[in-house]
Amino acid sequence: MPVLGFSPEKGLELGVATLYSYYADKKNPSPFTRNSTASLLATFTTNQQLKIDLRTDNWTRNNDWHVKTNIRYHDFPFYFYGLGDTTHYADRSLVGNKRYKLMAEAEKRITSHFYAGLSVMYQHDAFTKDEDKGIYPEMPLVDKDGGYVTFIGVTGIYDNRDNQNYCTLGTYFRLNVAYAPQFLSKHPLWRVEAKASQFFRISQRSTLGLNGYGQSLQGNTLPFYLLPEMGNDNIMRGYYTGRYRDQNYLAAQAEYRYYFDPKMRINVWFIDMQPTFALAGFAGTGTVFNNRNFSFDRLKPNYGLGIRYFYDKHTRLTVRLDYGWGEKRAGEKRQSGFYLSVSEAF
Repeated sequence: MPVLGFSPEKGLELGVATLYSYYADKKNPSPFTRNSTASLLATFTTNQQLKIDLRTDNWTRNNDWHVKTNIRYHDFPFYFYGLGDTTHYADRSLVGNKRYKLMAEAEKRITSHFYAGLSVMYQHDAFTKDEDKGIYPEMPLVDKDGGYVTFIGVTGIYDNRDNQNYCTLGTYFRLNVAYAPQFLSKHPLWRVEAKASQFFRISQRSTLGLNGYGQSLQGNTLPFYLLPEMGNDNIMRGYYTGRYRDQNYLAAQAEYRYYFDPKMRINVWFIDMQPTFALAGFAGTGTVFNNRNFSFDRLKPNYGLGIRYFYDKHTRLTVRLDYGWGEKRAGEKRQSGFYLSVSEAF
């Protein structure tokens, strides 16, 4: 199928994708098994970026095992604004980035809703200065030309959501602690990542979702491109990814979703369907900081509106359109962004 997306980092994204959605226990099905997916994506953007991405997300019978893999290459120029939470738009520099990434995760169900497992991720980056202006050419950064890292981690997950695609009830919590050993990485590093979601069904059609995210990178030598970055199409929408980056990152958001199934049909040429939509409103806050300077006064705002189209009502797979707003710094326009993507933010 064709791919169409949009975000502040990429501009308009075009390409092709193959998506296979299936149940791993099709021959002996269980009503509790979640759907698995495999996808191959090849896209380019109006910001002269290229991406090839192969992903699998597999659930075995009764969700006893959950296995994910990802192979990715991208040639992705991006704007670098500096480090910390007080960067300036006028200081931005265009930087070229070529990245190779391999990732695998496997979790075993230990109890009804608790999973434990292992993860491994290898990433290799190369950077080029695409222009002389801005802060990047003069700034002394660790591994400014690139580097490589291999994280080996352990994962714990609690998940009792009613659906992993469009949830209306339940809890999700994931904690991953990973170490990058010296003999497999350019620098020894620790990384801690936590995410949590709680969903409340307000009525048959409306849901309130709460979501939090945190990430920390620890070590004596911290490559700039591995530092946590604030802002993407999932949390802190409206901020350019990497506009603010530092050693630690914390963010939280709430999202209200209203689902409706209009009694109408669309008949255009070969299309004959009865569309299902949902509306959403969200608000949140977050910031980046080093180990010494966290303050609640530094938290930045985030809010916005969105609409979802269900292209597979059975598994609740959605196409998502969001517009988010962020802070307005002195002398700059309010930060904002439009997002067109597949699947829910959380």
